[in-house]
Amino acid sequence: MMRDPDTVARDYLALWNEANDLSRRHRLDEGWTANARCVDPMMAGDGQKGIGDMIAAARAQFPGHVFMLKGAPDGHGQFVRFSWTLAPKGGAPVAGGTDVVRLEESSRRTSSHAPI
Repeated sequence: MMRDPDTVARDYLALWNEANDLSRRHRLDEGWTANARCVDPMMAGDGQKGIGDMIAAARAQFPGHVFMLKGAPDGHGQFVRFSWTLAPKGGAPVAGGTDVVRLEESSRRTSSHAPI
């Protein structure tokens, strides 16, 4: 059974906002397939470890920043699309984008792509 787009988007951003490496790894193990792929115009990660490393690198580049949902996510079939912003806590956004997540039947993420 597929999860609603809002929950998928919020869970995805919570992963990126998770500061603890062990907790982030647990979220990846629970919510992403072993061969998942995450692609962004500036970086990419293959498998749960590669995605975890990608997130850690982004967090190191933007310490004290948080990803926030922008607008309402939408979904169709196994895909969920949503927009986000990145801002320092209490500050104005410094970046933003749109991601598309593909889910498998169990609602685990198989891929994430940010349009170029």
